[in-house]
Amino acid sequence: MAGEKTVETTGLLGWIDKRFPLSTLFKEHMSEYYAPKNFNFWYFFGSLALLVLVLQIVTGIFLVMNYKPDAKLAFESVEYIMREVPFGWMIRYMHSTGASMFFVVVYLHMLRGLFYGSYRKPRELVWIFGVAIFLCLMGEAFFGYLLPWGQMSFWGAQVIVNLFSAIPFIGPELAIWIRGDYVVSDATLNRFFAFHVIAIPLVLIGLVVAHIIALHEVGSNNPDGVEIKDGPKDRYGRPKDGIPFHPYYSVHDIVGVAGFLIVFAAIMFFAPEMGGYFLEYNNFIPADPMKTPPHIAPVWYFTPFYSMLRATTADFTWILAGSAVLAAIVLFAKGNLKGIWRLAVPVILLAVAVSFRVIDAKFWGVVAMGGAVVILFFLPWLDYSPVKSIRYRPTWHKFLYAIFIVNFLILGYLGTQPPSPVFNLMSQIGTVIYLAFFLAMPVWSRLGTFKPVPDRVTFKAH
Repeated sequence: MAGEKTVETTGLLGWIDKRFPLSTLFKEHMSEYYAPKNFNFWYFFGSLALLVLVLQIVTGIFLVMNYKPDAKLAFESVEYIMREVPFGWMIRYMHSTGASMFFVVVYLHMLRGLFYGSYRKPRELVWIFGVAIFLCLMGEAFFGYLLPWGQMSFWGAQVIVNLFSAIPFIGPELAIWIRGDYVVSDATLNRFFAFHVIAIPLVLIGLVVAHIIALHEVGSNNPDGVEIKDGPKDRYGRPKDGIPFHPYYSVHDIVGVAGFLIVFAAIMFFAPEMGGYFLEYNNFIPADPMKTPPHIAPVWYFTPFYSMLRATTADFTWILAGSAVLAAIVLFAKGNLKGIWRLAVPVILLAVAVSFRVIDAKFWGVVAMGGAVVILFFLPWLDYSPVKSIRYRPTWHKFLYAIFIVNFLILGYLGTQPPSPVFNLMSQIGTVIYLAFFLAMPVWSRLGTFKPVPDRVTFKAH
C-alpha cells in the first residue's frame, strides 16, 4: 500500500516468494483486500458455497475409487460402498447431502445478490460468472443424478433427455446424441460419468476462480449498496469504511461454517434422505427399463423449473398466443413506439403468437424452463432502480420480492407432486409470476419513492 514499507520475506517463504507470488496473492486477496465493515449473516453463504465445493470434490474422489460406471455394476457398486467400504456410507451421505446443501447455500447467496443489488454496476461480470456457476451446478447435479443407477435416476434422466427431442428439426437426433443410444443405457452412463467427474468440475473450478478475481477487482457490495472505494480514505489510501478480509472476515466466517456444519451433520447422520427430498426412496431400487415409477420427478432443487416445464401445456399456449396478439394490438393502437418500431414490434409479437400454436407445446415448456435460468444473466440490465439495496427501495418493492420468493417455493413444491388440473393451474400462474417479475422489472423497478442512500455505510458494532 502507498506509504507502507515492503517487508521482504526470508526463509522458506522468501524462497517461495522469489519463484511464486504467494505472499503477494495472500495480501491482494486476503490481508490487504478491504471489504465493507457492515457485512451481515447473508454474506456467510459465499464462503459456505466454496466450502461445499471442496467437500464435494474430496468426497467425490473417494467415491470414484470404488464406483463402477457400468450399467450392470453401477447399482451394486454403490451398495458395496454403503455396506462394505470402511466409512463408505458416511462418504456417500456426505456427498448426497452436500449436493442438496450446495443448492441451499447457492440459492441463498443469489437471493442476497438480488436483495442488495450485487449485480449492478460495476459488478455485472461478477454476477454473470455467478449465474454461469449456477448453470454448471445444475449440469453437474443432473449428470451425477444418473450415476447411482436407481429407478428414479434412470427414469429421471430418460424424461429430461427426451425434452431435447422437442427442439424443432434437430431434436430427435440431438436426444440420441446426448444418450449415445436410443434409450438411456450403458453408453449414457459412461458419458454422464465423464462429464460429472472431469469435464464440468474443471469448468466449475475455472468459473469460481474467475468469479472471485472479478469480485476482488471491483470490490464487494454491502447491504447499503455504498461503494467504499468512492468514500473517504485514510492516509495510506485505504477506504475508511473497509476492513481487511483477513483476519476479520476469515475469522467471522468461522461462525457461519460452524452453524452450517452442525446442520449438515444433523442431516447426514439422522435424516440423509430428508423424507425423500434429498434421496428418493425409488432410487434405492435398481434401475428397471421395463418398470416405470408411478410418478417421476427430479430432485427438489430442479423442481421449480420442472413445474414451469409441466405448466406449458397446449391450452396454456393458447393463452400465451392471445396475450401476444393483444399486446401487438395495444402497442400499435397506442402509438407509443415511433418510426419503424411501431410496425416491427407488433409484427414480431404476431409472429410469436403464431409460433405458439404451430410449434409443439413441449418445446415451449423447454423454452420456459431454460429461459427462467437464462433471464438471470440479463438482470443487471433489467433493473432500472436508482438505488441498489432493498433497504432504500419503496416498501411495496419488498412485497414484490416476498411474492417472488413464496412463488418460487410453491413452484418447487408443485414440481414434487403428481400432476393434477389444480396443481397444473397453480404452476401456470406461478410461471407467469416468475417470468413477469423479471420481464416487467424495467418498469416496476423505477417506480415509487426511494429513500436517500447514505454517503457512508451504516454500521453498528456487535
